[in-house]
Amino acid sequence: MKISAFGDEIAVDFEEQLQVLNDLAILLIDIRAAWGVNCSQFTPEHTARIKALCDEYGIAAACMGSPIGKSPITDPIEIECERLKRIGATARSLGTRNIRLFSFYPEGDPDAGAMQQSIDRLGALTDIAAANDLQLLLENEKGVVGDLPERCLQIMEAIDSPNFKFIWDPANFVQCGAANQVDQWWDALHSYIGYIHIKDARLPEGGEERSTVTVAGDGDGQLLELLSRLKESGYAGVLSLEPHLLEARHSSGFSGADGMALAVGALRELMAAADIAEAK
Repeated sequence: MKISAFGDEIAVDFEEQLQVLNDLAILLIDIRAAWGVNCSQFTPEHTARIKALCDEYGIAAACMGSPIGKSPITDPIEIECERLKRIGATARSLGTRNIRLFSFYPEGDPDAGAMQQSIDRLGALTDIAAANDLQLLLENEKGVVGDLPERCLQIMEAIDSPNFKFIWDPANFVQCGAANQVDQWWDALHSYIGYIHIKDARLPEGGEERSTVTVAGDGDGQLLELLSRLKESGYAGVLSLEPHLLEARHSSGFSGADGMALAVGALRELMAAADIAEAK
């Protein structure tokens, strides 16, 4: 399996992101933002500069960490369709088909109506992806329609397209209160997996009001179990580090260079425990 990482978890400056990844011997990057600019707003000049720097450092783009679908379900879908076309063009310029997205913020708690709205909207985006040879990757995320495993399964079953796959993010499931996620949901969800986010969290204890983000293996996300199941299933894809170790101070998720180094070390220890070779 190959390791990637969200570069903007390391630094705002894109070249610094690449320098740290080089030091950590990681040859892939998930591109969410560069120089403080979100990937949905990259100009051709941004893209050309990113491509040149990636070539210089020998690091390839694994996925675009887009914000598509992290928006109200009542917004016009045309807004997200245009964002997908724009990000898709950027992705192709940077040598990847992969685009991360979400399942929209409902009005209140998700219900059957919100689920169908989400499915319809994601279906429209999948049609665009299929027409443009793009791979959409749905991340489970707290607060959106596809937050809990059972809701993610509903969405994946309804879309049922090779251009629409699932990102399993263990910490996000923990933060939604889904304990024993691998034990309970592997059989139902694993065939839809197209990508993995490596992030862990502990369920609240005692008087704690919220979960605590941790390095992989120190939380309740069953990271070792997930990696072991992935190996058994023949998964040979990407393990993308999105550690969010300083989440309390950075709402968008941040770890810094030292935090990313800790996260990389923890992941490599788990990979060794699961007898998984790191592909280069």
